[in-house]
Amino acid sequence: MRRSFLDYLIITLKGMAMGAADVVPGVSGGTIAFISGIYEELIGTISGVNLDLLTTWREEGFKAMWKQLNGNFIVALLAGILISFFTVMRLANYLLENHPILIWSFFFGLVLASIYYVGKQIPKWSFNVFLFLVIGAAIAFYLTSLPPLAAAAPGEIYLFFAGAIAICAMILPGISGSFILVLLGAYKTVSEATHNFDFKTLGILALGAIFGILSFSRLLKWLFKNYSTLTLATLTGFIAGSLNKIWPWKRILETETFGDKTLVLRDESVLPWNFDSDPHMMQAFFLMLAGFLVILILEGLAVKKPVRDNAENQDV
Repeated sequence: MRRSFLDYLIITLKGMAMGAADVVPGVSGGTIAFISGIYEELIGTISGVNLDLLTTWREEGFKAMWKQLNGNFIVALLAGILISFFTVMRLANYLLENHPILIWSFFFGLVLASIYYVGKQIPKWSFNVFLFLVIGAAIAFYLTSLPPLAAAAPGEIYLFFAGAIAICAMILPGISGSFILVLLGAYKTVSEATHNFDFKTLGILALGAIFGILSFSRLLKWLFKNYSTLTLATLTGFIAGSLNKIWPWKRILETETFGDKTLVLRDESVLPWNFDSDPHMMQAFFLMLAGFLVILILEGLAVKKPVRDNAENQDV
């Protein structure tokens, strides 16, 4: 499939939206990829990273290998994610620390609207489809309600699999990779390793992430190919179940400080009128509406032709 410069610019903007979502604990960049119409192409592209690329490079040249890799798509998307990390991250961190209700309201509206837009891609509803949606929602709700494990100093093997599981969560709509690290008790170790430039720990985590994303993307691609409707239903459920994590009004039950950063370990959702301080209801509902409008824009930018067809045309 041939793309214009404008097409790649739009992909970069979607990457920026994914990066902004990943900055917020509890919000998955995979959700943004899903509702913006690039999710299946992303999964297909990642799953296509294998040793066959080297064979293609050796026999047909770099250009053929780059096309097989879907390299332009990867570069455009990563550029957007990196731009977002270095620009939006400071703003998102500031809002989380000083105006948490406002930023959570925006993402709540965004995710709430996305449930409809993802769900409407399901071609035919049946009892099994509804059952898988409920199962997905129950799993996501359960995960967002779990207390973190007590693992202050996880071993190398544990860190490897923590990285593998966390990266899978990052590409799975509705579940945050950073939140998974908190659940596994590895967030403190990863945070300290990043702060202290502990390349050994970060390297183990990165190897786990590479293993996890290459393995999980192949599984997701197989599921979309063989059980597309049930997979869509389950992922829609994941997104719906994650709403518990991003409900704007929370009562904090337990926190832990990592250096100069305080992380909420346990909290519970409360109604706005039961919130301990000013619930900012007018601003919150305005930002929820803004989140809805963002989904409308992303829906307009999404490719109307099913992405799985595009991915197959690119032999990823």
